[in-house]
Amino acid sequence: MSLWIPVAIAAATFQTVRFMLQKSLSSVKLSAAGATFARFAYSMPLAILGLIIVVWSTEAELPPLTARFWMFVVIGGTAQILATICVVALFKQRNFAVGITFKKTEVIQTAIIGFVILGDGISTGAFLAILMGLSAVLLLSKTPGGDGAWWRHLTNRASQLGLGSGVLFAFSAVSYRGASLELGGIEAWFRALITLATVVTFQFLSMWLWLMWRDRAELRAVWDTRRTGIFVGLTSLGGSFCWFWAFSLQNAAYVKALGQVELILSLLASTLFFKETITRREIAGIALLGLSILVLVLAI
Repeated sequence: MSLWIPVAIAAATFQTVRFMLQKSLSSVKLSAAGATFARFAYSMPLAILGLIIVVWSTEAELPPLTARFWMFVVIGGTAQILATICVVALFKQRNFAVGITFKKTEVIQTAIIGFVILGDGISTGAFLAILMGLSAVLLLSKTPGGDGAWWRHLTNRASQLGLGSGVLFAFSAVSYRGASLELGGIEAWFRALITLATVVTFQFLSMWLWLMWRDRAELRAVWDTRRTGIFVGLTSLGGSFCWFWAFSLQNAAYVKALGQVELILSLLASTLFFKETITRREIAGIALLGLSILVLVLAI
């Protein structure tokens, strides 16, 4: 089994737990921006500490960080911040499992963006999976109980947040792969750790400055929820490191495709932890999107 496969599955598991914690934070005390900032506030010190320990214990030398590397860091970090805010806000519109499914349009979009930016190829089978995935999105775009033609429901807030997060997460995934590849021929896990520490530091500083300017009370609220926030940081760190590691080893679209195992985990979380009801239409949409992911994986 290729190493990137268990690493990607671990990343999806960490990410599901993190989104569950962020959903709890956003529904109790924090805004979408605050719940997003909590992720970076509690993971940034750990990421930097991990990099320092590795460099000190192995006497490894950091590779030069080129302008192209920093460009990918800024684009990917900013896109991930905005995407996470969209997802946390989406949790207030739709249930947990469908919110994650909307976010998972990133798989389809990552394939396209990866081809345009990095030249990562897309096979015929992957193209068929993209069409199936689009059909699933159309099925999920209709709000339960809503009336009218399907295209009218693509303009509702839930659809906009979900699809928007998918685009932004796609840009972040491709950018992180690009940043990692810029670090040269060092070990993939070391490239992942350097990229992670750099990105999460940029994200922490940029969001801290934004909240200092626009909503200082939210910074206090993040501190007040630190008992849960610390676990958000830990799961974020584990998930991000695994994603970055997998991106260093394989095409970002394929990594995200395998990460769709998160659909099953989010469905379990929605019903078992949040006691939310899943409609037949939503189950059908999730199943169709899951099938499109299976086709994509088999096409690799």
